[in-house]
Amino acid sequence: MLGNDIVDLNLAKIQSNWRRKNYLDKIFTIGEQLLITSANNPDEMVWLLWSMKESAYKIHNRKTGIRDFAPKSLSCTIHTNSYGAVNINDSIYFTKSNLQTAFIHTIAAPVYGKLEKIKVAIYELPDHPDDYKSTKPGSVSHHGQYLALVY
Repeated sequence: MLGNDIVDLNLAKIQSNWRRKNYLDKIFTIGEQLLITSANNPDEMVWLLWSMKESAYKIHNRKTGIRDFAPKSLSCTIHTNSYGAVNINDSIYFTKSNLQTAFIHTIAAPVYGKLEKIKVAIYELPDHPDDYKSTKPGSVSHHGQYLALVY
């Protein structure tokens, strides 16, 4: 199983004011909040952690059949700038993120070694393929201008 999430950073700036009172408390653990407040680029850290949670949740949801996205119950650990892990109810999902100026994209897998074997296709409007479902991606994510498919 695979998971992926993409965040259009320009749209995220418009749609979400993560700096409003209590926003971080609702979504991020104390440890994650410390990562955000101590980061050189707090905006980037918010969306990195968010994309890690989303990509791991997609696998966990398929694995368990439980649809209960409670962001604080997903705990992120960052190993390096691009690699990390998300713990959900004692299940660990490994992540690899691609941080660009316009978007953040994260892939997730239940086995660390599988991350390097995942093929990624990212499209920007207007170049989204209409028939992408026929390519049978393992996971689909879209936000704003971007569509991300993983195989």
